[in-house]
Amino acid sequence: MFDRDRWIEIFETIRKNKLRTVLSGFTVALGIYIFIILFGLGNGLKNTFQEFFLDDAENVIFVYPGRTSIPYKGFKSGRVIEFDNSDIADIKNNFSYYLEYISPRIFSRVTATYQNESDNYRKLSVGPDHQYIEKTVIMYGRYLNEQDLNDRKKYAVIGRLVALDLFEKQDAVGNYIDLNGIAYKVIGVFQDSGGDRIERIIYTPYTTEQLINKNTDEISTFAVTFKKNLGHAGSLIFENELRKFLKEKKAISPKDPRGVYLSNLADELKQTQQFAGVLQTIVSIVGIGTLIAGIIGISNIMVFVVKERTKELGIRKALGASPRSVINMVLQESILITTFSGYVGLFLGILTLSGFGDSLEQYFVKNPYINLNTAIFATVVLIICGGIAGYIPAKRAASIKPIVALRDE
Repeated sequence: MFDRDRWIEIFETIRKNKLRTVLSGFTVALGIYIFIILFGLGNGLKNTFQEFFLDDAENVIFVYPGRTSIPYKGFKSGRVIEFDNSDIADIKNNFSYYLEYISPRIFSRVTATYQNESDNYRKLSVGPDHQYIEKTVIMYGRYLNEQDLNDRKKYAVIGRLVALDLFEKQDAVGNYIDLNGIAYKVIGVFQDSGGDRIERIIYTPYTTEQLINKNTDEISTFAVTFKKNLGHAGSLIFENELRKFLKEKKAISPKDPRGVYLSNLADELKQTQQFAGVLQTIVSIVGIGTLIAGIIGISNIMVFVVKERTKELGIRKALGASPRSVINMVLQESILITTFSGYVGLFLGILTLSGFGDSLEQYFVKNPYINLNTAIFATVVLIICGGIAGYIPAKRAASIKPIVALRDE
């Protein structure tokens, strides 16, 4: 039941004890504020790790040739392994259950020239599936297609920064650029969340690159993606089966760790998420420790507050106030201060996190945030603890006989 006189009395007490009230409120607000900042920074670290690995499709396996280290089937150790087009065809035929996309990758460095502009870039000759493997977003024009591969077209899809370097404000699509003395038609401009390094790449058909390289069918590396419904466990099975298949085809010893290398991004992503989760847990523990420190602080202050008001409480009891009414008065004052200060800390913490923006990316913290439900829950916990902190000393003081309380100095 609402007691107007009681609330007037509480606000009057707060007004007369400004310093005590400010100290109590500051302890609570600071505890919530630091908790929110630390928890938000932990989420920012997690965002950075996830974005770093999710630039490519998270279900991708990169396959690299190596050099054998164990003699096998009449071959000496130190043999250089090479991939070719038949490997791509065989994988498509033998792993249709697992396979989603597959693309060769042939790397080279080129000098790109358009009119008076020229610069050095990385050229990556690929197939159409590579767009989905790298999560490439076409801004203008189109990506490479199967017809381009079959016709061995001298087509190029250039990164956003390549277009900016060579064409400035001109439309790049439809124009020709010179790549190491060979003219390529620009059919598309792409952007990529991987950043500047990726957006300075030039994609061309891998069959065209093979034609230029003395009509060979060799490829540097290739990338495959597995069906997402296989999950992490399925990806490991696919990785092991693919490694076994390639070793058998290339006559590499099953015990040779260097003949062929497979990098399973799903496995790396899981490990990275676990590491990021550990970081966030550590930060959260520090934040919870801050909350506990705030609870201890408000408890100490409330013990002092009740001790300071022992004589006042004794007079109230001598005038007929019940122990329950004395406890309720102290409890309401404690909860009021804790609630107001807690939500001030909550508001300032969220405001600070939103104000960071991208200023912390250089410290590997991207878009720090805290779930509103988590922030409110932490605040409510501190409010409840603040109420308990006020209740315990108030109950003790209310149990003291009035004559003893009146003698308190």
